Formats: sequence, structure tokens, C-alpha cells
Amino acid sequence: MSERASEEAWVFVVDDDRHFLGALENLLSLKGYRVAAFTSPIAFLDRHDPGRPGCLLLDLQMSELSGLEVQAALTARGQSRPVVFLTGTDRVEEAVSAMKGGALNYLIKPAEPDAVLEAVDNAVQADAAYRKKRLEAAELLSQWRILSNREQEVFWYVARGRLNKQIAHDLNITEKTVKVHRSRMKEKLKLRSTAALVHLAARIQPLWS
Repeated sequence: MSERASEEAWVFVVDDDRHFLGALENLLSLKGYRVAAFTSPIAFLDRHDPGRPGCLLLDLQMSELSGLEVQAALTARGQSRPVVFLTGTDRVEEAVSAMKGGALNYLIKPAEPDAVLEAVDNAVQADAAYRKKRLEAAELLSQWRILSNREQEVFWYVARGRLNKQIAHDLNITEKTVKVHRSRMKEKLKLRSTAALVHLAARIQPLWS
């Protein structure tokens, strides 16, 4: 990961072992990450800002809440982010639960620094990719919403390869009206060709899946 990317990303670290937490904070800070460290999982949940890019480095066994409970709480709030678990015991059932909950990695303490950094780098990259995809989706939806309902209908017919006369028949309107809607729709979306429209449709369609 580039130095700039690491400087823009946050690593939220939650571990009720102050000594281990301090070591993790130092390791990640030296790598260039912004670090928000918490000994209390409850305090973390209270202060968590899902708008900040980055990942969560999470202890599994803590006194207030377990790491799995923290993970579940974030998911319930719709605030899930890439999670790397750290644990002092290697229990298969906990590892399975963590991965089913969406964790990207599961490390056993004391983990090698390089292993921690690699796991965090991968998690930060996953978060960046997700945020980019979400931003692109929002931009696509913003474009889509400038179309009228009829223009949206014509858009999908054109994307499926229907001819103007076929669209007119299906929508019970005149072919001339179809041409008007088609022209306005392409102008609003700044589409220069039917091929460009089909490509845009392929990007928009998954947003409704």
C-alpha cells in the first residue's frame, strides 16, 4: 500500500490489554496509519465514525463485550467495516463465527508484526475498494434519477435491443414519442451511442439486484 493511502486510512484498534494495545498502536503509527485505540469495546461503539475510511483490528476475548459481539453490533447498525481479529486462543468455533460474520482475517496472539501489517493493509484496501464502489453507485443513481419515469422505461427497452416501433407497441405510444423520449434520455445521460447505453445499463442493473 502506498504511503499516501495509509495516511488517509484509519485503523480502529480495540483490545482491553493496555500493553498489547500500545504495541499495536506504535506499530501501526510507524507504518503511517491514523490510529484510534480503545481499551473499551463499548467506548469504541459509542464513538465509532463509519464515515472514516479504514479497518478494525479487534481483540476477540474482552471483559465488556467479545469481539464477536462488537462485530455483530456494527453489522446491526449497518456500520460494518473490514475486521481483522486477534485472539489469544485458537478456537475453531470462534474462528468460524468470525469469518461467517465477514472478518477478513483471524490472527493468533502474539502475531508477527509483518502478519499484522499485511492483514491490516489488505483490510484497508478492501475498505477503499468498497467505498469507491459505493461512491460510483451513488453517482450512477444520481444520473438515473434525472430521467422521467417514461424515459427510464425507454432506457431499459433500448438496453434490451428493442426497436423504436417495438417499444412504441409495448408502451402503447407512438413511434415519434419513443424517439423523443430516447433523444432526451440520451442527452440527459450524455450518451453518444446505443453501445454506451448498454454499457451503462450493465452497471446500473446490479444496483437493483
